[in-house]
Amino acid sequence: MSQGVGVVGVYVRDQDEALAFYVEKLGFRVHTDVKNGDYRWLTVQHPEQPSFQLGLFKPAPPTIDAASAKLFEELVAKGAMPPLVLVVDDCPATYEAMKARGVEFTQEPIKRYGSYDASFRDPSGNGWKLIEARKPQ
Repeated sequence: MSQGVGVVGVYVRDQDEALAFYVEKLGFRVHTDVKNGDYRWLTVQHPEQPSFQLGLFKPAPPTIDAASAKLFEELVAKGAMPPLVLVVDDCPATYEAMKARGVEFTQEPIKRYGSYDASFRDPSGNGWKLIEARKPQ
């Protein structure tokens, strides 16, 4: 039997805003964008990881109750959710390219633990770490 993680979701306050950010600024592409009534299943993929999807989900009924949805939106906006990690070959170069596309960073690239990392947040408040892959010794 084959199994594995195919989709990991993040909560976003506005799916159209999130879609524009992930596609136009981070270079992801749309995988699935379908509606079932008011519910929208929206996923994107990094072009170099076609078997993995990132779900851009609005916290709302029917998946959670309205009170919980409001709480999740507030927590995401504060940056309280665990960070996501984008692994790149060259953190300083990727930082410059992403910054030129309008990504607002909360931490410039710094060298630590034998590599570089930087931080940014999406429009909803989800934190991201941009980490340079370590070179084989």
